[in-house]
Amino acid sequence: MRAITFGEVMLRLAPEGYYRFLQADSFGATFGGGEANVAVSLANYGVDAAFVTKLPAHEIGQMAVNSLRKYGVDTSKIVRGGDRIGIYYLEKGASQRASKVIYDRAHSAIAEAQTSDFNWEEIFKGADWFHFTGITPALSDSAAAICLEAVKAAKKNGLKVSCDLNYRKKLWTREKAGEVMGGLMKYVDVCIANEEDAADVFGIKAADTDVTKGEVNHEGYKDVAKQLKERFGFSYVAITLRGSISANDNDWAAMLYDGEKYYFSKQYRIHIVDRVGGGDSFGGGLIYAMLSGFAPQDAIEFAVAASCLKHTVEGDYNLVSAAEVKTLAGGDGSGRVQR
Repeated sequence: MRAITFGEVMLRLAPEGYYRFLQADSFGATFGGGEANVAVSLANYGVDAAFVTKLPAHEIGQMAVNSLRKYGVDTSKIVRGGDRIGIYYLEKGASQRASKVIYDRAHSAIAEAQTSDFNWEEIFKGADWFHFTGITPALSDSAAAICLEAVKAAKKNGLKVSCDLNYRKKLWTREKAGEVMGGLMKYVDVCIANEEDAADVFGIKAADTDVTKGEVNHEGYKDVAKQLKERFGFSYVAITLRGSISANDNDWAAMLYDGEKYYFSKQYRIHIVDRVGGGDSFGGGLIYAMLSGFAPQDAIEFAVAASCLKHTVEGDYNLVSAAEVKTLAGGDGSGRVQR
């Protein structure tokens, strides 16, 4: 099994613990980004996973490359060049205080990359799966053009294509997102969305649901998945269902729709250590399960369990094994010490 992911990996700068930005005297430095996080998940599960991006040739760019290599991700297709790596600052929320993210990613190497930087025919040799998110085409018009070339080449070469809609209002408008993502969706086999993405990008809303109050309506999400499939012809639509109790505590579940049946996972009550990358860990789990030939119910259970565990791990990357995920998906969520 070989999977390719494409997007931006960023330097993450965060105060210690739950310090606010204004309190911080120092910031911890790690790396992460939607598609990079998925690649790390897949590599940890034993998949031959490659991450594609453009990074500066200086030492900070090399730090990002090394962070991926550390967990077994193939970085040989990363293009080197450009002036800077994107940065994001994270302030962790607690209780009723929400987490906060500040981006400093304008004019990053990948945002200014050109279609000529990537030879997708070469990149996709021997690959089975291609994954990207709605964050990447939002970076710039040139990044959107690169994504379009990539999905066209992926389908030409027989790869399955997945996309996490991942709408980011700080990067583009709903109107621009709907226009650009609509053009990309015709090449996508598996669409991943959360409780707000379908509404923000395509105006498809779940009835009787208020995520700010932790209210999730299953029938509403069935309709969202059905509308997405009917509009774009996806083979599968996966929707994560997050009930936000507070910044520290969430209910977490998901649904998978194959055009005929709806498969709902069990629901977890999670106490959050770090929620950044939670959706990416779900995507990584779902891709692994589908590549491995899991039945739909087993696939959605694996993906949700993988994401549940990610919320307990510091940093963007989901540093868990397939065996750990299977243990939780199988019903052992006791958290007892393993000796």
